[in-house]
Amino acid sequence: MTGPIDNVQVAVVQNLNLYSNKDEEPFLPFLPKFTSLVWNLLMNVTALAKHDAIATISIRFLSGLVGKLMHKNLFEGEGTLAEIFGKIVIPNLMIREIDEERFEDDPQEFILSDMEDSDTESRRKCTQELLRAMCRQFEQQTTAICSQHVNQMLIQFASDKSQWKMKDCSIHLMLGIAIRAESSQFGVSQVNDGVNVMEFFSAHILTELQEPDMNVRPMVKATCIKFVSIFRNQFSKEQFGALMPLLISHLSSQHVVVHTYAAAAIQKMLTSKIDGPNNTKIAKFGGAELKPFLGNLFTGLFSIVDNAEWNENEYVMQCIMRALNAAKDYLLDVVQIVLEKLTAALGVVAKNPKNPQYNHYLFESIAVLIRSVAAKDAAHTTAFEQFLFPPFQHILQMEVVEFTPYVFQLLAQILEFRPDGSGLGSAYLSLLPPLLTPALWERKGNIPALTRLLVAYFSKGSKEIVQQNLLMGILGVFQKLIASKASETYAFDLLRAIILYLPQEAFMPHMKDIIQILMMRLQQGKTPKYVGLVTHFFALFVGKFGSQMFLDQLDQIQPNLGFMILTQVWIPRLQTATPTRLEAKTQVVCLTELLCKTPALLADSSKREIWSQILGCAVKIIVSPDSHLNSLTSEGNDDDVEIGYDATFSVLHFALRPAIDPFPDIIDSGATLVQLLSQLCAAKSGQLTPLIQQGLQSDPKMNAGLESLCRKAGVSLV
Repeated sequence: MTGPIDNVQVAVVQNLNLYSNKDEEPFLPFLPKFTSLVWNLLMNVTALAKHDAIATISIRFLSGLVGKLMHKNLFEGEGTLAEIFGKIVIPNLMIREIDEERFEDDPQEFILSDMEDSDTESRRKCTQELLRAMCRQFEQQTTAICSQHVNQMLIQFASDKSQWKMKDCSIHLMLGIAIRAESSQFGVSQVNDGVNVMEFFSAHILTELQEPDMNVRPMVKATCIKFVSIFRNQFSKEQFGALMPLLISHLSSQHVVVHTYAAAAIQKMLTSKIDGPNNTKIAKFGGAELKPFLGNLFTGLFSIVDNAEWNENEYVMQCIMRALNAAKDYLLDVVQIVLEKLTAALGVVAKNPKNPQYNHYLFESIAVLIRSVAAKDAAHTTAFEQFLFPPFQHILQMEVVEFTPYVFQLLAQILEFRPDGSGLGSAYLSLLPPLLTPALWERKGNIPALTRLLVAYFSKGSKEIVQQNLLMGILGVFQKLIASKASETYAFDLLRAIILYLPQEAFMPHMKDIIQILMMRLQQGKTPKYVGLVTHFFALFVGKFGSQMFLDQLDQIQPNLGFMILTQVWIPRLQTATPTRLEAKTQVVCLTELLCKTPALLADSSKREIWSQILGCAVKIIVSPDSHLNSLTSEGNDDDVEIGYDATFSVLHFALRPAIDPFPDIIDSGATLVQLLSQLCAAKSGQLTPLIQQGLQSDPKMNAGLESLCRKAGVSLV
């Protein structure tokens, strides 16, 4: 157990670290003395676990100094680097008895301290950082000394296989000096030119992994797998193909660390990228390359998941998720068995959710399966409903609050994939009324997923919603959501779904009440976020039902309210903040309608000024590179994105709903604007020219942009 003196020493060295990193100049006169003291402290630190904290913080202090050019003279003395190796590096890289005990008895703790992208500090990690810092200033000398130690250790191991700790230490020495630049997400990007990584791999890593008995030297096996994972960028596609069966075979290891490292390495290999055509990145080892291994891979992974004696292994479930995504085009042969295994695992964890990351990857895996299979044939949604509804209903009935947001997202995903015209089906229809229960909406974590599910109901079952008289209940949910800044975004998701999917006669009688609620919220707090949401909704309404309908609806509340909203809220918002992607297109479609199909805006001088401002806003959106007008969604890659649990609300990345264009018939909203504007100009014979000039006078780029649009569309504005 750590004593009070140890704790004081740790605190002192932590302070020294702060001085040397944050406030160096006044500390410089004292640096040599303190460096000597920390050095001597490290010389006397034992290998006991109670001294891990002082060892790691002291090594980190030395790393900070040796890596900086200004302190190079402190370490240039003859024999200093060799002494660092002999007395600091090797003792702190060597496996200790406590490490062996953790490996066997507490594998999770071992993985936390040793895994490549873990945040936990350990002696080994800090020592490897020290080696990299030494290489930054003394690369040639450090590489030479290290290579000498590595060769000696490997000779010892070759002559006596019981000296396996020497081989393990030699691999960690190589990991320390070979890497110049790396990231936990993408692996090593630059290696030390003085180290032949591939030669070392072929001679000492590959041979270890090819050992028929994987229970021999399990700690060395784990280190070799870690080496493969770290240097994944340096391997070719062909080498991946040779490594894959070796890693899959290690999934059957009875040592938790070994099969966990194997799963983690496979997962990282499946996200490894190479350059593709047109400056794109493509998978180095994609679905076609993975296909021959799928059977053995899933057998190995699910044998770990099914083992009740082992804890839920998030690295294994993450590997399942990535493998399903990589092999998405080849899953039809295995979909039933994989789905059975995943639902069985879901049944186990639902009884007592313990590991949030494991649970998240489990639901992501189900989402990948649904997306990959149902996207090819929507008829498969029936099988997913039959498999997943029983465990989902159990989760909802038992109120497993950790899982309900996941269940709602997956229910939405399956519903969205249902064949068009098939309606909701009895199971979904019976589920809808309980979804409107106020208690469900009280839990903040449920709101995003429940909203997504209701939107899916609108998209596939608007007819049933009207027939069952459920709209009023949904409008009650809208009213609750709009009352809070935290949930107002989801209120507008519901509103947009109502006007996109419901027949006009079903919701239009309620529109006056809806707009009154929106106006009250606008009066209470005109925040930029709310203004953006409400003007987006108004733009969609105008685009769908015309500008006159919009103005008439607002006139019912107060005469000329529509024009007041335009001048005081809508136009100022578009002048200061450019909408993007789908909203940008919606705004341009709406503004085109206002400009070209609203005679009232040309009735008098004050209205014509509004017309000019609207034109300026439309052209500003079209010419702005920030609007991404012709790109409806941001390009995302399933392999690059960081996927994981979020305590607030965990979005299932593989269940995300693709963006729906409310105006698919309008291919180029900019071209549509100038075409309709040209027709209006012809009808008004020159009356609009001064209004157009007035609208664009604030920015010369807008004039040039409008001229360019006219040239492309082959029209003129005269």
